[in-house]
Amino acid sequence: MKRAALYSRRSVSGQKIPEGLAVVEESAVPSALVLKVSRLRRRFAQFGWLALGALVSLTMLLIYDYFQPPRTELTQEQIDAAVLHTLATKELPARAARAAALIAPSIVRIRGDILEAKGTQIGDDDFGVGTGVVIKDDGTILTNLHVVAAAPRLVVTFADGLESPAIIVSAQRDKDLAVLKPLNIPDDLQPATLGSSQNLSPGDDVVAVGFPFGLGASVSAGVISGLNRTFKPAEGPPLTGLIQFDAAANPGNSGGPLVNMAGEVLGIVTAILNPTSVRTFIGIGFAITIESAGTALGMPPF
Repeated sequence: MKRAALYSRRSVSGQKIPEGLAVVEESAVPSALVLKVSRLRRRFAQFGWLALGALVSLTMLLIYDYFQPPRTELTQEQIDAAVLHTLATKELPARAARAAALIAPSIVRIRGDILEAKGTQIGDDDFGVGTGVVIKDDGTILTNLHVVAAAPRLVVTFADGLESPAIIVSAQRDKDLAVLKPLNIPDDLQPATLGSSQNLSPGDDVVAVGFPFGLGASVSAGVISGLNRTFKPAEGPPLTGLIQFDAAANPGNSGGPLVNMAGEVLGIVTAILNPTSVRTFIGIGFAITIESAGTALGMPPF
């Protein structure tokens, strides 16, 4: 049986293709040029859709922006009015309260114990209580020398209630300052932020924190009354370059910090002026500046 031909037998250049030889139609073989054109067409089609999408997005954005209401800049008068409205309608903590809260974790109570001959502790009331402020995260405490000088044994109590024995590591008599090092410190001890007294002016708000008569920690607020004052204590040399303030201070406040409204230590409460023998506050207190404290104790200026 004769098999049907699978390929064309048309002649090429006038010659007849012998039976049994296969010739592929020209139209069935895509040329390299046709393939390139096809690929470019597909690629341009993809780019065209991307360009169309970007154009549509840009058009929508322009339309949205066109229909938005015009932006208005707030005037200084409007800002001031908004601030005044907030102050009039919102309950804000007192500035002195904020300052006291900032310094509170750094305040320590200093107790000097007197021991009888048999070694029995007499108690706080027989010797006294003073104040100190933590100035380094290793527990270093700054206080007045007169608070600790005569005590055979010192105990400090941190803000979290931890008690620790402490020793005097340095002192400056002419500035009535001493540095203590406790044997133990809290894990989360927070040292005070030390400020500067260089830009102080009479009338600036200040807060004193300490343990007047062993009570506390107690907070009193007032203002700077004067600068560069001199005071002669009952014992020891005159103290110079002092900050005068009118925040209430009494025995037990000595060694505590005088801070500004940012809770930064400006000085160490050192003395009160009272012409009587009562030793209570009548409106004039003095503090050693924090710069003097640093210089006197061999530490870098704060």
